[in-house]
Amino acid sequence: MGVKLEVFRMMLYLSFPVAMFWISNQPEYFEEYVVKRKREIFPRNEEEQRKELEAFKERMRVRWEQQLLKERSESEN
Repeated sequence: MGVKLEVFRMMLYLSFPVAMFWISNQPEYFEEYVVKRKREIFPRNEEEQRKELEAFKERMRVRWEQQLLKERSESEN
């Protein structure tokens, strides 16, 4: 009975983590629990996000133009 018991224990030790991994990675589970919870915690405010993105783009454009002007002025000297 020793070998059969060891085989059973080994199958149990290996099957439990694999089963938990398989169950927790089902798309329905992910959608239901993770995505819905994230949307509850971080609700979308589309208008505010759009304004923040536009302001960020403008800051990056200004920074890029200043860097180009700086490089140009250094190359002229």
